Amino acid sequence: VPAAAPLAPYTKGTTLASVAAPRNGSGYRRLGDGPGWKRVVRAELAAPQSGRAGRRTTLAAFVQFTDLHLMDVQHPLRLEYLRAHDVHAWRPHEALTVPGAISLVERVNALRGAPVTGAPLRFVMTTGDNTDNNAHSELEWFMKVMSGGRITPNSGDPRHYEGVQNSGLKLYWQPGSATRDQDKALGFPHLKDFLAAAIREVRSPGLRLPWYSTVGNHDSLPLGCYGSHGDRHLAEAAIGGRKLMSVSAADAKKLQDTIKKAKDPRGTGYRDFLKAHARSMRPVTPDEKRAPYTQADYLKAHLDPAHQGRGPVGHGYSSANLDTGTQYYAFRVSDDVIGISLDTTDAGGHYEGSIGTAQLKWLDRTLKANKDSYAVVFSHHTSKTMTNTRPDPARPGEKRHDGAAVVSVLSAHANVLAWVNGHIHKNVITPHRASGGRSFWEISTASHVDFPQLARIIELVDNKDGTVSLFTTLIESAAPHRTDYADLSQTGLAALYRELSYNAPGANRTLAGGAADRNTELVLKKG
Repeated sequence: VPAAAPLAPYTKGTTLASVAAPRNGSGYRRLGDGPGWKRVVRAELAAPQSGRAGRRTTLAAFVQFTDLHLMDVQHPLRLEYLRAHDVHAWRPHEALTVPGAISLVERVNALRGAPVTGAPLRFVMTTGDNTDNNAHSELEWFMKVMSGGRITPNSGDPRHYEGVQNSGLKLYWQPGSATRDQDKALGFPHLKDFLAAAIREVRSPGLRLPWYSTVGNHDSLPLGCYGSHGDRHLAEAAIGGRKLMSVSAADAKKLQDTIKKAKDPRGTGYRDFLKAHARSMRPVTPDEKRAPYTQADYLKAHLDPAHQGRGPVGHGYSSANLDTGTQYYAFRVSDDVIGISLDTTDAGGHYEGSIGTAQLKWLDRTLKANKDSYAVVFSHHTSKTMTNTRPDPARPGEKRHDGAAVVSVLSAHANVLAWVNGHIHKNVITPHRASGGRSFWEISTASHVDFPQLARIIELVDNKDGTVSLFTTLIESAAPHRTDYADLSQTGLAALYRELSYNAPGANRTLAGGAADRNTELVLKKG
């Protein structure tokens, strides 16, 4: 961990000091330095006692990444064409996920301790959707972003980009051509060398902290929604030489509705959809690296010494996970705190989650066995998005359990402080109160693909008055708020990534959440 932590508190490098904000009032908006977000004390679960700042001792401090969505944007199975019906189904900044994520790593590396207590940051936990399309290419990029290495965010033709952004289709931003596409009509710039820069090699320094990994639906399932035991045709199409880039608005709506309503969990309907549009497909360079990865592939990548970085070995996963076919584990955070990482993805298909009986019982046993330690639970899905209880094809006889069942288990243990998750791409902090005075906070954090592109520092402190406080502080990437269209360096692309995400047509302007969901002090009674 970094040495020589500063005297607490500090704000530099966090959203307490400054937040990217628009500089002009209409049209395509350039970003600059905006005012920071104040810290809000939340007392729904316990009354904060005066003088606690002078008494408190630190239990642990760590960083949460979530929903990085590292994208192989030239992948043949991507659903960009849904934009014909839903403008947000494709984002103009998606080719820059890798330099954007590297800049987030650089931000964490520059932090010299936790902002409230000055305590060393113990680790980074990434709570799922680390990749976007369950592709080997994306998994390799993710491992190198986190642990360090050189990355060429390109697949197919090693010399040229082959995707929707040089297709000539007005449906998508065509940055390097004179085509008057629908995004340029909104003020998006003409950037001649954008695509060449987007697929150019970049370098990640890797985190200077240990890091742990939690799995999300986009990691486990092709397209984030089709079952891991789905149609074999999709795996063949992923590495093939044909890519669909345009369909009618009516066809786009029909396919999107099918996905949202989970009517095609195995992807057989999507296979038929692709076959029906075969004549509309365009040729691309085939690439074996685009093949979907399995659960075992995901675990082996984490256990690979080439991706160990600052550790730990396996980044939470172990050979036992490989042997049992599981992706959940517990780890020691500090003398007084344990961490528990859940696998809430449903291998049966669909993007909402659940967990099986075996995992739910394991969670209960683990909390009981560590009753003398505080516990922080990590998952990808939130309590409200664990609504899909479709059976796991690998365990067809096992019951699946929703978010309410997980809340019930967590509420039964007085040592649980927090449930930290992502998935919804929005900052939301929810108090959970159970009978007998037991309570915990659910901390859901915005993604790093949709604006405002945030991560979160979480500090746990004992106030020495019968209460515990959880301080949450949001951070942006290290890229400057202001962009320079002439700067297509690695850092320049990361800045552009943020600005393009702000201006993405159809972007949800509420993802930062309210003041009480951002920089906070969350107070609760000691169990």
